[in-house]
Amino acid sequence: MNKPLKEISVFTNEVEERDFWVTHNSTDYLDWSTAKSVVPPNLKPTTKTISLRLPQHLLDSIKAATNARDVPYQSLIKVLLQEKLHDR
Repeated sequence: MNKPLKEISVFTNEVEERDFWVTHNSTDYLDWSTAKSVVPPNLKPTTKTISLRLPQHLLDSIKAATNARDVPYQSLIKVLLQEKLHDR
C-alpha cells in the first residue's frame, strides 16, 4: 500500500497547525509504518501531593539529617522511600 503522500503545509503558528490536523488525516501525509518509538530525555515524573502524618520526633530527626546533607527534607524522604523499595 504505497500510496503517494501529500505534502504538509507550512504553518504560521501553532493554532493554524492544530486546526489543520483536526480536519485532516495524518496517514495521508506520513508513512506511520516507518515510525519509531522514542522516549524524550530528561522528563521529570509526574508527582502527586499527599498528606503524610509523622510523629514530631521523627520529622525532627529527618530535618536534622537534611540539614547535615543540605537538602530539602521532602527530597530526603523521597530518596529514603525509594531506597527502601529497592531493598525489598
